[in-house]
Amino acid sequence: MIRGALNLPRLPSVKKRKRSRFAKLSGMAILLFRLRHVPEDEAEEVRQLLTDEGIAFYETSAGNWRISMPAIWLSDDSQLDQARELLDRYQEARLAKARMEYEARIRDGSHETLWKKFLREPVKVSFYLGAALLVLYLSVQVFLSLGSS
Repeated sequence: MIRGALNLPRLPSVKKRKRSRFAKLSGMAILLFRLRHVPEDEAEEVRQLLTDEGIAFYETSAGNWRISMPAIWLSDDSQLDQARELLDRYQEARLAKARMEYEARIRDGSHETLWKKFLREPVKVSFYLGAALLVLYLSVQVFLSLGSS
């Protein structure tokens, strides 16, 4: 099993929420998966997974002003357990894949460190480092001047 080989932590399972009596009677949809800050490839894989398993869902967008919640919602309450199990397995597999890719980049030496970035773009890194030091100086300078008065 992949988890044992990589010492991956067990992902916390999604808590099963109790639905209110009103939600059960009115047939309200159930939030399954929030899409905010989710890469497009992951969102597409989740959509494909749900479609392949025949789970009825619909999707809401963030809207024109990006203030709404983009998410995947279940239409049918009876498919909730199946959908959550699918998502848990998918996320475990995606975590294992990402961790293996990360460890492979470290072994290959292609993992980007601050030093490698400095060697590739010394002006940009120096500028950001200088800006950070300036902010730090301006933040601390007030307190240092209080002690010398």
